Amino acid sequence: MTNKPTIAILGGTGHEGTGLALRWASNGYQVIIGSRKEEKALQVTREMNEILGKDLIRGMDNSSAAREADINVLTVVATAHEAAVTGLKDDLQGKILVDATARIKFPNPKPPDPPSAARMAQEILGDDVRVVAAFQNIPASALKDLGKELESDVLVCADQQDDAAQVMELIRGAGMNAYYVGNLDIAITIEGLTAVLVYLNKYNDIKHASIKIVGT
Repeated sequence: MTNKPTIAILGGTGHEGTGLALRWASNGYQVIIGSRKEEKALQVTREMNEILGKDLIRGMDNSSAAREADINVLTVVATAHEAAVTGLKDDLQGKILVDATARIKFPNPKPPDPPSAARMAQEILGDDVRVVAAFQNIPASALKDLGKELESDVLVCADQQDDAAQVMELIRGAGMNAYYVGNLDIAITIEGLTAVLVYLNKYNDIKHASIKIVGT
């Protein structure tokens, strides 16, 4: 893409959303943080712009952010996934939605039952929204350290490879490698990998376990 798209991160006030926002804004993307409450989005945006030293990120309510953006990224907690997708259906029409949801429960996470969260989102939103699954296996707390090179690779699922290609370019713009691995049904396996990574951290004294593809 010659002209960088505007990215909205919906439900973006947590660690993953703010980390991605910082990465993209520092690499020249126009970024909007969305939240159910506009005042929360504005507060978090002020904090991130202080880190960046410039007013590069905007804050809005989720609906306004979705309509303003070219590409949307959903980073809500798993328990809020269905309600968030349903509530934003009208705002997302004609756009790409990147679904970062991994539906695991603590303290004892296990792989979720099918279908994948991204497939569920696609069924709710209809054919005029192109859902792409990505970022489920990225350690959210590592994203905020802009001085640290990310070693994580991102596995991307989409029913249309052209949609995946657009999202993979954004992923590279955030400093990570990306690999297309199949349609939205495959994303259930990637959600399950999140549970594996949680246990890797727990039993091996690792803080930020993630996925790295070798053999390329």
